[in-house]
Amino acid sequence: MSEVKKIATRDSYGNALVELAQSGADDLVVLDADLAAATKTGIFKKAFPDRHFDCGIAECNMVGAAAGLSTMGLVPFASSFAMFAAGRAFEQIRNSVGYPHLNVKIAATHGGISVGEDGASHQCCEDFALMRSIPGMVVLSPSDDVEARAAVKAAYAYKGPVYIRFGRLATPVFHDAQAYTFELGKGEQLTDGNDVAIIATGLMVAEALTAAENLAKDGIHARVINICTIKPLDEQIVIRAAKECGKVITCEEHNIIGGLGEAVAAVLGEHCPTTLRRIGVNDVFGHSGPAAALLKQFGLSAEHVEAVARELVKG
Repeated sequence: MSEVKKIATRDSYGNALVELAQSGADDLVVLDADLAAATKTGIFKKAFPDRHFDCGIAECNMVGAAAGLSTMGLVPFASSFAMFAAGRAFEQIRNSVGYPHLNVKIAATHGGISVGEDGASHQCCEDFALMRSIPGMVVLSPSDDVEARAAVKAAYAYKGPVYIRFGRLATPVFHDAQAYTFELGKGEQLTDGNDVAIIATGLMVAEALTAAENLAKDGIHARVINICTIKPLDEQIVIRAAKECGKVITCEEHNIIGGLGEAVAAVLGEHCPTTLRRIGVNDVFGHSGPAAALLKQFGLSAEHVEAVARELVKG
């Protein structure tokens, strides 16, 4: 059996920017805050040096500059680590981008616990919550290389503010690039099953798929749903899963407060009250360590998803 290819979605981001520019996106510009090598906007800088702007370690100013560029008809992608993009620059994103509803894309890499050795100060597990709270902001969290590239291109085509989270850790590529079609605001059902629905985002989608595969060996059929667009959430796919499965689990590399889990809970509470379990970071800060070990420690693993599903199905 061939080994599964793994690619970090931050690499997908850098490559997608180049693909866009090469395909005729002449209004695309990229801003970075002294992190081009890490965010992978350096890939774009190498190909289009005159359209890449290093704003230095000044994320708030970078967002302001991006806002200004957008008013001149350009489509800026402003990039930094999630902690500094969504966190440090929140006020500028809210007031200078969200309030006037400008066509700015905030592309944040190094989100979540999988940042690893950089530690708690850099492990942003609050970005979904922050960005969801801004009226009119689209929030994306792609699950693999194929979806990440497609999400970048969809964000470029969309007229309005978008936040996209990319990861540092290389993750399995499970989408078929030739067959996959991305649609903003739509969830994706990856497996059939009516025993339990597992609704996941980002790197947790691959973990959910592994959990479902293991559950199937014991006759438990899990419906895995990939949610790339956390806002606006595909309410119909959530409600249908709740009605047909009766039990729902959400999985995210984010605080269980304010992210995918609470977005799903709100939909279920208003439209289809259903037994729900949220898997995520349980309202704690992270700490330094190898990414794979941290994900297991914080319960962001296929094994934990499988265990929660078994418990839920048993009742």
